[in-house]
Amino acid sequence: MDDVPANPATADFGTRTYDINGVETVVLTIGSGPPLVFLHGTGTFTGFEVARQWAKTHTVIIPYHPGFGDSGDSDILVAMDDYVLHYMDLFDALGLNGFALAGFSVGAWIAAEFAIRQPERIGRLVLVGPAGLVVEETPAPDLFQIAPEELPSYLAHDPAAALKYFPSEPDPDFDARLGREVGSLAKLLNGNPQGNPKLAAWVHRISMPTLLLWGAEDRLRPAAQSKTWLELLPDGRLELVPATGHLVFEETPAAGTIVTDFLAG
Repeated sequence: MDDVPANPATADFGTRTYDINGVETVVLTIGSGPPLVFLHGTGTFTGFEVARQWAKTHTVIIPYHPGFGDSGDSDILVAMDDYVLHYMDLFDALGLNGFALAGFSVGAWIAAEFAIRQPERIGRLVLVGPAGLVVEETPAPDLFQIAPEELPSYLAHDPAAALKYFPSEPDPDFDARLGREVGSLAKLLNGNPQGNPKLAAWVHRISMPTLLLWGAEDRLRPAAQSKTWLELLPDGRLELVPATGHLVFEETPAAGTIVTDFLAG
């Protein structure tokens, strides 16, 4: 494990690199207290400001998925099952058991799939605008069919809340980083932009208390999908954040306290 330079947005986070089956996996940490693992969404350009709130009560652990952020690429991680197995090994390396697990968007999908396979390791689960579940009545739009100029209005109820994370001038480094992450998502989706058609059959295995946190105006993962999640989860509760789109914590930072209140319960 070697230290790697932190980027400016996470300059005060601890940063370590782990070799997980030959995949360079960068893990950020901040705070103290019981562990809270957060699995990020597709784009890491927003940073993890909400972690500073959570760090007041928890040791927040944020791994970059392989193919995303500062972690390396892998030719063998090509499907959701591969990512879940990767996290089983990473959590083993970190000595994590009985911890709180949270995820946003595709990270929430990974978190749900992990909780299905190893429910005994998770004390409480938080799914924020989760991807992964195929809901025919309220399908999610195909991210790859959204025009770039329309993306901010899909990310936030107020597009200005998303636009502040995008460069105002051409930035090849930003474009390359985000392009790599979107490409990794495309590989993970494997041609099905809605998610995993089999996921609904296994959600009943998510036995721990689970918080669904959703922007009420989410256009990328419609909040109406929460009804199906709640029907499938044995112990689920829903919190809708008003006047908020997909980027829940970026558009409404106060939503971060909903998570810590749930974990304290």
